[in-house]
Amino acid sequence: MNQETQLHILVETKAIERLLFTYAFHLDMNQTAELAALFTEDCEVIYGPDGFGAKGRAAYAKTLEGVGSFFKATSHHVSNIVIDFISPTEAKVRSVLYAWHRYNRDMPDSHVWGQYHDVIVLNDGKWQF
Repeated sequence: MNQETQLHILVETKAIERLLFTYAFHLDMNQTAELAALFTEDCEVIYGPDGFGAKGRAAYAKTLEGVGSFFKATSHHVSNIVIDFISPTEAKVRSVLYAWHRYNRDMPDSHVWGQYHDVIVLNDGKWQF
């Protein structure tokens, strides 16, 4: 692999990492429109083994409605990011998640440990889920 290709991979790797961090930021700030815009129109989002999620950006955005009234605060941390490029415009990404949630209800804070397994595509010059 030549240096130009290696440099290109490094630049795209940083862009994909930024996408993951931007996702966590918008989630924590309850910026649902900005969050949904990180996904392709034909995305499929699945959270957890119970299959909660949505097909399509509009349906995903709908799942985000009211989430801000459920949480008083959240803090999502993404690490251990591994990116496998399938092609110049597609990558499989896995990362580790730690999230803290404070609820508006009378519930104790919760801590979530998990993994994200994503397919990321380059769409009109930007990486999206």
